[in-house]
Order: sequence, then C-alpha cells, then structure tokens
Amino acid sequence: MVTAVDRYSKLLFIYFLPCCALCWWTSGCGVPAIKPQVSGYNKIVNGETAVSGSWPWQVSLQDGTGFHFCGGSLINEYWVVTAAHCRVSAMSHRVILGEHDRQTNSEPLQVKSIARAITHPSYNANTFNNDITLLRLSSPVQMTNRVSPVCLATSSTSIPSGTKCVTTGWGRTGQTSSPRYLQQTALPLLSPDQCKSYWGYNRITDAMICAGASGVSSCQGDSGGPLVCESGGVWSLVGIVSWGTSNCNTYAPAVYSRVSYLRRWIDQTIGYY
Repeated sequence: MVTAVDRYSKLLFIYFLPCCALCWWTSGCGVPAIKPQVSGYNKIVNGETAVSGSWPWQVSLQDGTGFHFCGGSLINEYWVVTAAHCRVSAMSHRVILGEHDRQTNSEPLQVKSIARAITHPSYNANTFNNDITLLRLSSPVQMTNRVSPVCLATSSTSIPSGTKCVTTGWGRTGQTSSPRYLQQTALPLLSPDQCKSYWGYNRITDAMICAGASGVSSCQGDSGGPLVCESGGVWSLVGIVSWGTSNCNTYAPAVYSRVSYLRRWIDQTIGYY
C-alpha cells in the first residue's frame, strides 16, 4: 500500500532529479564544470589550446557564412557582453555557444539569434573609450557542462597589478593564421600608471584596463572576448578585449574595457530590457 508519505517521497524524488542535473550550475556563475588547465606562460599569439569546454562562457560571434569575427562572454541566460568596435548587427550576426573546434560539426553547439544589440551611449570609435556592447538573445541559453555564465567584476573590484589572469579566443596565432581550437593565455594585469607610461596618459581612461607586455597578447579575432581573473575557484570577467598594436606585439600591453567601471551601466541596461 502506498502511503501519503510514500507519495510525498516519490514526488520529492521526481522533483529532485531534474534539479540535480543543474546543481553544478545553480551553485553560481564563474565555476566551469570542466576545469581549465592553464600553463601560464604560453600566448594566444603562438598560443596554447584550451581544454574543450573549460571556458563555458566563451562565445563566437559569426556572420551568416559562419565567419568568426569577434568573441564575447555569456553573463546570464539572455545576455552576452562583447566590444562595441565589433559592430554587431542583430539582423545579420549570430551567437555560437559551446564551441571549441571550429572545424567540426560534432560539438553540441547552441546557435542563438540576437534580439537587440545595445552599445554604450558614450562609446568613442576613435579612442575606444567605453568599448562595450550588450547582446540580448532572442531565446534563453540552455545551461550545460559546456555552456554557463561568467561572474562580473563588481564596481568595487580592485585586483593588484601583476595578478595573472586569462584571456581566450580564436584570434590570430601569428601574423596571418587563425586557430582551429579555442586558445588561452595567462597574462599579468598592469597598473594604470604602467599602462599609461606605454600608451600615453591621454589615451588610457578609467574605462580601460591593461594586461600583457610580457611576451603574451590577445590579437585580432579575440576582440570582444573575455579577460577573466580567478579568486577562490570562481572566475570573474574583469576585461573585454578592446585594442592594442596592429601587429599583435607581445611586448606591448593589450587594452581591455574595464568591467568594474562599466558594471553600473551593464546592470542598468539589463534591468531595463
């Protein structure tokens, strides 16, 4: 005989099973189900291949032909953040999630159309100040062990210069070549003064953060992609690949949009739309 307690237990079991399938994700953002392995000394230019699925927030922005032109980061089930200079069009571009190998059709990809592309109202295409665009997807992303969001640096986040962080992308690995597999590199953050001493005090604004200048660099095609820093096993988006030297000089600091500075606008925009 099935008692009321038995019925309750069965209902609880049925409810618990689907919830458990997402337990790894509901614990929070910035925790990859597949652990990244970063040597810390290789570079995207002449780069190091990432472990497949270990950067689950990395997205590829592509045109209708499948051409990858920029990266981006998933920040929740409906929103992706990228660089304004990528000039994403909701009508003609799409977001690819879960990709690692760009030459195979066997990966469990999610392909999303873009409902709206919202660029920072103070973005300057000449100086790259406030180089950020938010993409609202037409339908929600399904969270899996290969697709999940990154945490966002808060407005009060302060990370010491010299801290090793990681940038990822499918940008050029040499003067002309683009990689088949997602690349990664660990590179140190620079202080504002260190960055300004290289690029000039008038070029680097509060909306920018620099990293690299140590034989490692992001490059064309990495634009819009993430610069993430880890603390206590949780990865946070600190920068968005923005600009640097035209030849991807690995001894010049690359410049990223500073997420902590832009966080208020991000929150306001997501809250409004």
